[in-house]
Amino acid sequence: MATDIKDAVRTVDAAAVMGLLPDRPRLLALGEPTHGEDALLRLRNELFRQFVEQEGYRTIAIESDCLMGLVVDDYVTSGTGTLDEAVERGFSHAWGSLAANRELVRWMRAHNEGRPASERVRFAGFDGPLEISGAASPRQALTSLHGYLSAGVDADLLPCTAETLDRLLGADGRWTDPAAMTDPARSVGRSAEAGRLRLLADELVALLDAQTPHLITATRRDDWDRARLYGRTATGLLRYHYGMADTSPARMARLCASRDMMMAHNLLAVAAHGPALVHAHNSHLQREKSTMQMWQGPVEWWSAGALVSAQLGAEYAFVATALGTIRHQGVDTPAPDTVEGVLYALPDDRCVIDAPRLATALGGTPLGRRVSPWFGYAPFDPAHLENSDGLVFVKDVPQS
Repeated sequence: MATDIKDAVRTVDAAAVMGLLPDRPRLLALGEPTHGEDALLRLRNELFRQFVEQEGYRTIAIESDCLMGLVVDDYVTSGTGTLDEAVERGFSHAWGSLAANRELVRWMRAHNEGRPASERVRFAGFDGPLEISGAASPRQALTSLHGYLSAGVDADLLPCTAETLDRLLGADGRWTDPAAMTDPARSVGRSAEAGRLRLLADELVALLDAQTPHLITATRRDDWDRARLYGRTATGLLRYHYGMADTSPARMARLCASRDMMMAHNLLAVAAHGPALVHAHNSHLQREKSTMQMWQGPVEWWSAGALVSAQLGAEYAFVATALGTIRHQGVDTPAPDTVEGVLYALPDDRCVIDAPRLATALGGTPLGRRVSPWFGYAPFDPAHLENSDGLVFVKDVPQS
């Protein structure tokens, strides 16, 4: 069995990852088992550069706020603003402070310098404007969509004025109250104003769709694409806030599903523009249902990867990442009867594995799932081997 496993192992690079796949996928999803580790992010950066230079990929999409990501995209494509502004305002979850994210943005800007638009690399956030503690106000998405339509279509066609939106939205603090995450009564998501905004958002998106033949010729294609992003985000956020006011036992499952549905819609929009590398937590990109233990019990929902894979089929590929140790987080040497333990016994510091072939090599050997010592790390589930196209393994993650 050990020989069979070694035969499934390759040095990590773009060619080895592509060698696992029958064709170049439109979306190549690279997962990670935890966030914020510099070694994993630098490996992502290294692979993205290779995919750009060797495979013609032109976009990287990461698990960060889709609206904030526009700041980074403007900087890397046209030099708008500065590197400091891009990393400070262009990432959610405080990830602009991570050195590897700064290096990614810096490299993308340098790569694009002097190149024609068709050869420039693009940046996209594909998460909603959401945090574990709550959700953003739909103001930016709604007012930006309304502004785009106001400039491009007859005023008589608009379902409301900007003043009406402002009145219904009220103070942003009503939407962002962190107490609403655990107390549905604190949410405004089912108020009369929120209900009216959901109808108006639907009407604005319908108007955008109905006027597409005119708008794609009268405005820049990038502006039309962004208007569609604003529409997806406005309707998604209003749906999420509606879910935050839910008092049923299914509340958290619905919220998790709403978030991943927003992610999936954004990824499908990215896919429409050509091949892209996607980077996020394994749980958002896997083809199986995701699970999480939350304060009210276990929650289960279909991941963004599962939703996208159902539509794109072979155009979607998923390569998970597993790791051996993160000793500064209390993740020590894995037990030998886990996937991580089997791979830790190999001499490679980091490698890429043909996951289905590894499953075959294990020959039905029962493997347990590693126990996580902290909330931020999710061990690899051995049951997912056959539904992953590949598995990147990093033996030891040093403290950055």
